[in-house]
Amino acid sequence: MGLTGIQIFKYLPKTNCGDCKFPTCLAFAMRLAAAQVRLDACPHVSEESKKILTEVSAPPIRLIKLGAGDRTIEIGDETVLFRHEKKFNHPSALALAIADNLSDQEIESKVQEVNNSVMERVGQQLRVDLICLQDKSGDAGRFAQVAKKVAGSSTAGLILHSLKPEIIKAGLTETVTRNPLIYAATEENQSQMAALAKEYRVPLAVFSDKGLEALSSLAEKVAAAGVEDLVLDSGARSSGRMLSDLTQIRRAAAKKKFKPLGYPTIVFPGEGGGDALMEAARAGIGIMKYASLIVLNSIGKESLLPLYTLRQNIFTDPQQPMQVGENLYKVGEPTETSPLLITTNFSLTYFIVLGEIENSKVPSWLLVADSEGLSVLTAWAADKFNAPKIAKLVKKQNVEDRIKHRNLIIPGYVSVLSGEIEEELPGWKVLVGPREAANIPKYLRDMA
Repeated sequence: MGLTGIQIFKYLPKTNCGDCKFPTCLAFAMRLAAAQVRLDACPHVSEESKKILTEVSAPPIRLIKLGAGDRTIEIGDETVLFRHEKKFNHPSALALAIADNLSDQEIESKVQEVNNSVMERVGQQLRVDLICLQDKSGDAGRFAQVAKKVAGSSTAGLILHSLKPEIIKAGLTETVTRNPLIYAATEENQSQMAALAKEYRVPLAVFSDKGLEALSSLAEKVAAAGVEDLVLDSGARSSGRMLSDLTQIRRAAAKKKFKPLGYPTIVFPGEGGGDALMEAARAGIGIMKYASLIVLNSIGKESLLPLYTLRQNIFTDPQQPMQVGENLYKVGEPTETSPLLITTNFSLTYFIVLGEIENSKVPSWLLVADSEGLSVLTAWAADKFNAPKIAKLVKKQNVEDRIKHRNLIIPGYVSVLSGEIEEELPGWKVLVGPREAANIPKYLRDMA
């Protein structure tokens, strides 16, 4: 059991300095007890107290790092069941499975699929994060050869997948500097796999399909052998069992503080049968319900785009909408006579409007107002996108020094603001643009 806020408070400096961003040490202690803040947020706690409090402040699900360099992937470190309680920290990582018995050409093709999986959405780069190299040949030499080839052709993270310790060891000799996850320890091979994980200092997956009690028991044994960084696989492959097991594991760790299940999880949605669409649907369940690693058999764009979008939505902070900076942006190479449009700084709104202006091929200026991350209509309703603020923004961004004309195109949904803006900006003419961003290209081309 963890300490209460009052118990934690006794170990804090009690200076109420505010350096932790909380007004008092007691307030900080209460947040620490609720696992809503990290102990290192207090720079003045003594080493002795830090040692005592470290365990209670540790997240209920252990933080695991895979990969190396700027492609290091963090999983786990979650503290809650629902994202409205606290932002989920680390998005589910996606991996593509590659069998070592494929031809060299087929393997290279799949590696390039991973390398080319990058998509940009609302300013973020989204990609497949890992390659899961699966032992299908039963040949340690072939596995090592393919592991070396994959590591040399991609900077993605690696999962070495085999239940045979000698094959895992062969793969590790070629990839250990990439800090791969080795999969998996079972009741039969746990001692050898734990020894490999300790020798090469890499994280280890633990697999048992005999129920969560058996899985937690196995995890305890492997942890007792000295391996701290574990990833859990309950063997769930059907949609229903995947949903049930992942939820029970998260609940046991986050709510009951049950340490044997306090690790990230891995799922294989393609092993439950069905086509690529069914695999993507199961992967979606994994993203929504706590899977840390999702190993896919196929990564066609028709599957990846919805999974990327879902992952991005689940792992953003619902209390802090994604935003872009307030500014006057160039779209293309606008001149002092190019059209001037205005929108709000909600990322999704900005990038949709930006994309449609680009589609028009008409170089333009895009003035973005700080609406605290709200979309146009919501910002208008909340009085965060109004005539005085727009007029102030025009002056703040020195628009009149950069643009010769005095025409401002506002979103059609807030046409009611046109008269008020003209009153706030004498000499300006407000043009009411389309309601839907999809109609911007035609609107701009008709103006040109």
